[in-house]
Amino acid sequence: MARSVVGVNDPKAVKRYAGVMAADVAKMSYFLPRFIGEGEPSTLPIQRLTELESDAGESISFDISMQLTQEPIEGDNRQEGTEEDLQFYSDAIYIDQMRCGASGGGRMTRKRTLNKMRDTAKARMADWWARIFDEVLFIYLSGVAGTATANQQRLNPGFVLKPTWNGRANNSIVAPDATHKMSANATNASNSSAFATSDKMSLSVIDRFVAKAGTMGGNGAGAPRIQPIKINGETRYVCVMHKWSEYDMRTGASAGTWLDIQKALATSIGKASPICLGGMGEYSNVVLHSHENVIRMNFKNDYSVPGARNLFLGVQAAVVAFGSPGTGLRYDWYEETRDNGNELIISSSSIFGCKKTTFAGMDFGVVVADCAAADPG
Repeated sequence: MARSVVGVNDPKAVKRYAGVMAADVAKMSYFLPRFIGEGEPSTLPIQRLTELESDAGESISFDISMQLTQEPIEGDNRQEGTEEDLQFYSDAIYIDQMRCGASGGGRMTRKRTLNKMRDTAKARMADWWARIFDEVLFIYLSGVAGTATANQQRLNPGFVLKPTWNGRANNSIVAPDATHKMSANATNASNSSAFATSDKMSLSVIDRFVAKAGTMGGNGAGAPRIQPIKINGETRYVCVMHKWSEYDMRTGASAGTWLDIQKALATSIGKASPICLGGMGEYSNVVLHSHENVIRMNFKNDYSVPGARNLFLGVQAAVVAFGSPGTGLRYDWYEETRDNGNELIISSSSIFGCKKTTFAGMDFGVVVADCAAADPG
């Protein structure tokens, strides 16, 4: 009886495995299912720009228009000549190719069908791409470059990206400006040099952020206000803290307070929103999350205080863009044999870019909160 054989680099296999892998990456990533929305109408923390998925090019420019600040014209006073120029700030994101490859071994090593090798490669590569994508976004949002000073060096040992990694695709890693930087040391809110080990994540840090977000920028101050996420007519922000900061907050809360925080999310009008997926609670209209990839580093001038750069996110804190590799998908799949057909090589690639949104030298949708955070074990 005839048997269909889908050989190496058969178009059917390429299309199928590229598509399935893309779906798996979307499910496995931390950011993709929660915080990313498509196009300008999106009100999620990360905006996906799609212009380069069908058009040629390597960059996308996008704008923000500032609020009008002119005084009102009353009665029959002349308006002519008083009109205020519209003010725009621009930013741009670049894309480039990234690749990953795996060897299926030689014929005697494999002793498996080609489809089983494809399934295994797809699973491992989907996990790799999800990890890379999340690491890239955490680094860009935190603004900690691999060439930073010693007390700002990234200390996440489980990262695929090395501590010296310094961005990609011409998208610079930009340190947070003073307006968009807090610390758990309330007397020195934008500077972590005065840190002590007691300056941990707490509910008071969230309270300070809420007060800051409600009054920063806008109103003619020259800085864009961090925009809250709209959910069913209500506004929310997102806080993503390190697992050790979650521990500090839980253990530092008074009896019953943490249970109230969990109940607040369970009964929230926006609990079906993607930003609530996997959230641990809600406090003062801030949905609380924790993740092990929040950037860790040492603080204080003598580098003696281990800490975490926790993130408060509003709308359009970062942007991402993909370029189709020609298959109509965001990931490409390629197979080949080497050593006279003995060794199977499977590789995948994606053309994409990520960056924090900045306008006029200031962050737009993210405030960082530097907090002391040590291993509670």
